[in-house]
Amino acid sequence: MTIKEFAKLCDCNPQTLRYYDSIDLLKPVNVDSWTGYRYYDEEQAVTFVKIKNLQKAGFSIDEIKELVQKDDLAVAMAFEKKIDEAETRLREIRTIQRSYLTEIMNIKEKISEVKNRIMGSIEAYDPTEEFGIEQKQYDDIRSNIEQCFAEVEQSDSFNKFGGMLPASTDMSAARPETPGFVKDPTYKVIYEKHGWTNVKDFLPEFENLESGEYGLDFCVTEDKYKDSIAFSNTILGVLLEKNEGKKKTLSCGVDKSADGQNHFRLFKKVIG
Repeated sequence: MTIKEFAKLCDCNPQTLRYYDSIDLLKPVNVDSWTGYRYYDEEQAVTFVKIKNLQKAGFSIDEIKELVQKDDLAVAMAFEKKIDEAETRLREIRTIQRSYLTEIMNIKEKISEVKNRIMGSIEAYDPTEEFGIEQKQYDDIRSNIEQCFAEVEQSDSFNKFGGMLPASTDMSAARPETPGFVKDPTYKVIYEKHGWTNVKDFLPEFENLESGEYGLDFCVTEDKYKDSIAFSNTILGVLLEKNEGKKKTLSCGVDKSADGQNHFRLFKKVIG
């Protein structure tokens, strides 16, 4: 019978049969070499039904190609295996459903713990000697960080590196450890200072930044390192205020100095 007749018998679209033919799933018994017309045998309708049901059950094309060659017992066993897999997945989803709210509460508790740790460090920190900034400017920095936390809590987003900042902000999480950009070959050192006493002494030399992605790498003495969380968030806040309106990303890493002196390197991501 012609493809149209066979499609009517199988209650399907002829295009479906052409597709099955193209992927070697159900080929016509004959193709007229002159007209290109496809002809099917009535008994192939049984194969079509098998294919249709296997597809609906979620079997892959490769699995179906193998199963259409097997008897009904083998197909029935394949269905049983598929059912077992579906039931296992359903149990997994139900477990996830039950644990969902618990995990949400746990992550919010972590956010709160990190927020308290960071804000507590910042509240206790006096930036005057290190950065030479007035109390009003430091209050603005603290306010900005608190706003970042508020946005994170609303978005259920959490940054594990100790500075919880929403994806929309241009200030990356500051953390008291050597950051990854130091070893990233796409970042190049564009400024460095060694043996300094306070950041305020050389801040004007690098504070004006062009748009781009930057990394600040500090290796500092013990007295500065103990306040590394407040230190790193303060310098990021200062630079963001100095370069307001510029499209940029800032990351900061603070590590303990190995030689008892203070060191700083400013990295910038270089494209190409």
